[in-house]
Amino acid sequence: MPYPIEHKLVIGVASSALFDLTVSDDIYKADGVEAYRQHQEQNLDEPFPRGVAFPFIRRFLSINQAFPDQLPVEVVLLSRNSPETGLRVFRSISHYQLDITRAAFMSGRSPHEYIPAFNASLFLSANEDDVQRAIDASYPAGLVLPTRIYDDEIDTELRVAFDFDGVIADDEAESVYKQNDNLDDFQAHERARKAIPHQPGPLADLYRKLSHIRTLEDQKLAQDPNYKRILRIAIVTARNAPSHERVVTTLKDWGVSPDECFFLGGMEKPRVLSILKPHVFFDDQRSHLQSPAGDLPMVHVPFGVANRSGPKRLSKQPLETPQSNALEKLD
Repeated sequence: MPYPIEHKLVIGVASSALFDLTVSDDIYKADGVEAYRQHQEQNLDEPFPRGVAFPFIRRFLSINQAFPDQLPVEVVLLSRNSPETGLRVFRSISHYQLDITRAAFMSGRSPHEYIPAFNASLFLSANEDDVQRAIDASYPAGLVLPTRIYDDEIDTELRVAFDFDGVIADDEAESVYKQNDNLDDFQAHERARKAIPHQPGPLADLYRKLSHIRTLEDQKLAQDPNYKRILRIAIVTARNAPSHERVVTTLKDWGVSPDECFFLGGMEKPRVLSILKPHVFFDDQRSHLQSPAGDLPMVHVPFGVANRSGPKRLSKQPLETPQSNALEKLD
C-alpha cells in the first residue's frame, strides 16, 4: 500500500525551478499579466524547456519505480501561477512524463505558506523572495541558481550533495567563526564539543529522509544482488580535522551516514564537485556556489548567520541571468 503523504519524502518545486521560463518571464516583465496569460494560452501545447532542477526531480521521482508497492517519494508543484496560466506547466509535466499530480496555484502570491501542508522537506524555486520568506518562516527551502543544464538520460544515478553547517546542521559553529573571524577559535569550540551533536539545520529532515531511502535500497540490494542503486549522498564541507569529529558525532546521533564525506579545509568546493557531478548541491554561502565551468546545479539555502551579515540580501534586486525566472508576481 502506498505511503500516506505524511510518511513520504515530499519535495515542493516551483515551475521556475523545474522549467526554463525565460521567454515567459521576459513577456511578463515587458508587457504585463494579460500578455503573459495570452502567451501561455497560445503556446499551451509547447512544452517548456527543462530547467535547472529538472534532472534532479526526474531522478528523484524514479525512486518510486524501484518501490512501486510503497511509492515513498512525491513531488508537488507550488506555483505563483493561476490555474489558468498553470495549464501549460502541467502539460509540460505530462510531456516529460513526470509523475507530478498535486499542485498549489497561488495566482500571484507566494506559495511558501503551504510547504508544511504538503509535508514538504524541501521547496525549490528560482524566485529569491519566495525562498527567503520560506526560510524566515523556518521552512526548508533553496534558491536554484542559474547554470547550464545537462541531463544525461543514460546515467540513472541520483547524486545529492550537501554542505554541513547552516544546511544539514544549525549555524552554531558558523556563528562562532563569524563573531571573531578566527579559525582557531572555531576549531577550539568544535573540539570542546566534539561529543555534542549539532541541532538540526533547515535541510536536516530532507537529509534524514534521503538516508531512509538509502536504507530501503540496502534492503532491496540484500534481496536482489543485481539491483542497481539510484541514490548517492555526499557531504562537502569546508571543515577539516579536528572539527570534523563533531560532524561524525552529529550524523551518528541521527542514525545516518553519507556515501561520501569531504572535509576540504577551505579548498574550493568545485574541485570536488566537478568530479562528483551532483544533480544538486546545497550550500548556505553564495561564495561556495560558483562553478568556473558554470555547469554545476547549485542551490543557495539563505539560512543563518552567513546570510544575516555582510552584503544586503540579493532579494532586493532582480536576477538578470538567463535562467533567473524571478517573476515578481508569477512563477
